[in-house]
Amino acid sequence: MAVSANVLHIIMHTFGDMAKALNRSPVYLQGLQKRFELPIFKGAIYSDAYLLFLQTVISLRTLNISEDTILELWRIERKLLLLLHADATGSPTWLIDSCGSRRNRKRRLLLTNFDIGVYLAPGTLQLGLQFSDSTKELFTGKEMGEDALTLLNVYLNASSAIRSSLPAEIRQLRTALRLAKRLST
Repeated sequence: MAVSANVLHIIMHTFGDMAKALNRSPVYLQGLQKRFELPIFKGAIYSDAYLLFLQTVISLRTLNISEDTILELWRIERKLLLLLHADATGSPTWLIDSCGSRRNRKRRLLLTNFDIGVYLAPGTLQLGLQFSDSTKELFTGKEMGEDALTLLNVYLNASSAIRSSLPAEIRQLRTALRLAKRLST
């Protein structure tokens, strides 16, 4: 059996490698692991996706998004993916295994980078609208997935708030980069 030249090479990292790549202390990264309830491994077993998830969190903090805001979005994404039964792999890192994927960017959740399958912009969901009397449903709204739709709407509002704050922070970041360049020469 011949192996294709397009075989994906998976690079695994040690915890120390990640600390060095992210320019953060091991203690800081351990804190992130605990607060985000991420699996902790020994040896070179951390995937690129794991590293990229941590990089996303650190980048959002650099862009002045509070850790509480990021943790709340993480909680929402995690709950949404659990409601959608998105764990098809059984991987201990299944929530973040999509981090790094560049395909269908507009359909992906902000932190987990999970592809939800459709593009949904904030404001596209309006739940609870009832225009006429209807007959009683056989199943309750919860059993029919109403909770997932409600949670998706909460997610869209929370991620939209984060995204809308970024342009102002990008201007500040550019100013800081110019200062760092001037001070380091």
